[in-house]
Amino acid sequence: MGIFNDARNLKGLRVSLFVAIWVTSISTLIGTCAAFLFEQEEFRFKKLFYFLMIAPLVVPGVIIGISLLSFATSLGTFLELSLGLDVRALSPGLFLVICGQCSFITTFVTLVIIARLKKFDRSLEEAALNLGAKRHRVIWHITLPYLRPSIIGAAAVAFLLSFENFNTTMFLVGSNATLPITLFTQIKDGSTPVVNAISLLLITCVSLFAVLNFYIQRRQSAKAAKS
Repeated sequence: MGIFNDARNLKGLRVSLFVAIWVTSISTLIGTCAAFLFEQEEFRFKKLFYFLMIAPLVVPGVIIGISLLSFATSLGTFLELSLGLDVRALSPGLFLVICGQCSFITTFVTLVIIARLKKFDRSLEEAALNLGAKRHRVIWHITLPYLRPSIIGAAAVAFLLSFENFNTTMFLVGSNATLPITLFTQIKDGSTPVVNAISLLLITCVSLFAVLNFYIQRRQSAKAAKS
């Protein structure tokens, strides 16, 4: 029970959940739109933009964190010296943490949804459009229900990646540290029973969450196949 009486760890848990929920929501929304864009649309420099989209997969999280921090600091200094604006969001804190995590987690979400969208029979959309349905209604009632299992799976992946992220977050976090950062500061001088207990609890929760997500995806896929 000492785990739940440690104010520092509880604060880190709340911050991690707050960041993970925001990152999951933003990356799922952007990733879904990006999947439609790259899979169903044709435009100039498509391959270039696709390369830029997947680039964060090969860039270390440390580099992403340092680069974003350097850019935000330079922009904040410029705005303060030139316009007299003190933009707090450009200082290390939760806003930069969310931006930094979204910059690479969105890529994972996009790739997961694209993999499902490649299997979609577009003749279903064309039939609905020929019958007079609007494009947005076709997407809402036909395409998105088909993509629901992959969207749920991508959101689960995004949540887990955000919750456990350390490398990128380390350079962007301010006074409100996430749980991984909080645990890191506690084990500098050696592991403690509380840290070990929290680690075991996190592993158990993540495993249960992964099993639950797999079960939900199986059910959604079965429903989609029957319909």
